[in-house]
Amino acid sequence: MNNQVTTEFLDTFSKAWNDHDIETLMSCMTDDCEFHAPAGPELLGASFKGYDDVRAAFQMAWTNFPDAQWLNAEHTIMGDTAITVSTFCGTNADGSRVEARMVDVFTLRDGKILVKNAFRKARPAI
Repeated sequence: MNNQVTTEFLDTFSKAWNDHDIETLMSCMTDDCEFHAPAGPELLGASFKGYDDVRAAFQMAWTNFPDAQWLNAEHTIMGDTAITVSTFCGTNADGSRVEARMVDVFTLRDGKILVKNAFRKARPAI
């Protein structure tokens, strides 16, 4: 399958997270996208489906961690699947700091991200 996604595309997606640029971020997602957060009550964490719900969930990450950054991203693409490994860093509202390695597993379609499934180490706050 030719998914048309390149490591440069994934670099753009990662940069948009670090720039807190919701417009660029969502331009990388399909209209019927899904996001499975690293935590939540469901088997896949908290799940969000559809462009508007995913957009709101992405923005919530910056609300919860106003200084959030995903550093040292490394990308791998295999057919219609891509993986990004990075280090998440951010400060909670209580002032505690989170720094943990994480992995995003993407399902790709037509040159965009259909599903973002996020996994993060459960490390105590610093």
